[in-house]
Amino acid sequence: MPDRFPRQVYLLTARQLSPETIAVTFAKTSRSPQSFRQIAAELSEETSAEFHEKWVVGYGHASVAEHAVLHLAFENISRLAVETIESNRLASYTEKSTRYQKWEPEGYYVPTEIEGTPHAEIYRRTCAQLFAAYHEALEPLAGVVKQAHPQRDGESDEKWDGRIRSRYVDAARYLLPAASLANVGMTANARVLEHALRKMLASPLGEVRAIGAEVQAAALREVPTLLKYAGPSPYLEGTEAALAAAADAIPAGGQGDWLTLTAEDPDGEVRVLAAGLYPYASAGIEALEAHVRGLDSGGRKELAEALLGRLGRFDIPLRALEHQTFSAEVVLDQGAYFELKRHRLMTQTPQRLTADLGYAVPRLFTRAGIQPAYDRAMQAAAEAYRLLAVWNSDVAAYVVPNGFNRRVLMTFNLRQAYHLIELRSAANAHFAMRRVALRLSEEIRRASPLLAAWLRLPEAVDWRALEAEHFTRA
Repeated sequence: MPDRFPRQVYLLTARQLSPETIAVTFAKTSRSPQSFRQIAAELSEETSAEFHEKWVVGYGHASVAEHAVLHLAFENISRLAVETIESNRLASYTEKSTRYQKWEPEGYYVPTEIEGTPHAEIYRRTCAQLFAAYHEALEPLAGVVKQAHPQRDGESDEKWDGRIRSRYVDAARYLLPAASLANVGMTANARVLEHALRKMLASPLGEVRAIGAEVQAAALREVPTLLKYAGPSPYLEGTEAALAAAADAIPAGGQGDWLTLTAEDPDGEVRVLAAGLYPYASAGIEALEAHVRGLDSGGRKELAEALLGRLGRFDIPLRALEHQTFSAEVVLDQGAYFELKRHRLMTQTPQRLTADLGYAVPRLFTRAGIQPAYDRAMQAAAEAYRLLAVWNSDVAAYVVPNGFNRRVLMTFNLRQAYHLIELRSAANAHFAMRRVALRLSEEIRRASPLLAAWLRLPEAVDWRALEAEHFTRA
């Protein structure tokens, strides 16, 4: 006897249906007994637009817009603008890497705000000096790396450079300012993109506002209804201005240790172990936590091993680990922050990019004998930032190079800590982020020794030794 309800799994492809039509097709299944194919066959772009006007715009059923997915390409935008674009948690990004590509001379953005002002000359001169220092540094930095990693028998010059390029470009990138032009690919649904547009259109930077307008114009060709009414957020504009004014009255404070756990959870391990048992138990959470508290150290270790002991190289720990949370404050260079910010599932609150916290000196510049040139370029950038900041602190950030330090507050759970630490401590990670990840692992293991014992870290690597190897000054 044939199955009356055969299982089917198939794609509604954007090659045949518009994003808005796909969104309506999924939305209608909540009220229609028809198959997705039947629903889609009865729709047109006009009827889909009418549906969205009524239900998404009119009644606020915004979740429907999550089924309309767009892929956006951004080319030749500043790395400072990239920060706003990539601040959206539920989108996906791939960007031009400062680790594997060399930047073209004059590949920097000149903000419209500065054109025609007395500040334009110092802005252009500073960016030109930084780019010149960057290109002048590449050959001597590569020379040091080539001595440590000689050419292999039969290896072409091109393949040799490809094998070692990231080792010297990793250091050279410290000179690149936030004005450096980059390319970014973004995939997001229309609901996320509407929120992103509201942020972009409310930005204090003219470049970001212009990008927002261009994104909206491009997206409207694919989703003419869902993003039609996106506009700048008065809440964001007003709130950011009010908080900035309040913060200006607080004197700048000194920095103690460069990485500190500012909030720990003394009951976190108990909650994680109880949460691990929870799906399989009949008791409530209070009883399960009481049970875990009643276990001796051996019993807790046995339970932790049941939860984490089978982790393989590519396994992700169970979500029970999300019930233990931490907050940390870290001071790291801007280049490292650009990698940290990709971990968007944690909550990150960065302070503004300035030249106030000093800059790191990669040891490779010292070994290559070009640290004086590096210092001159960085000090010139710091002076330019201070002069420009008196006029416009938002625009002044464009001239701040990757090597300058930035302070970030982050709140995350233990599962996120596993992901960040294991990924960024790996041998192929940038040395600045490896230093952060290894130091964070030390703090997490101190705060949660039982559950952090299964962190999969590279052997015999310590953040202090890494810092001594890669930094003259961090």
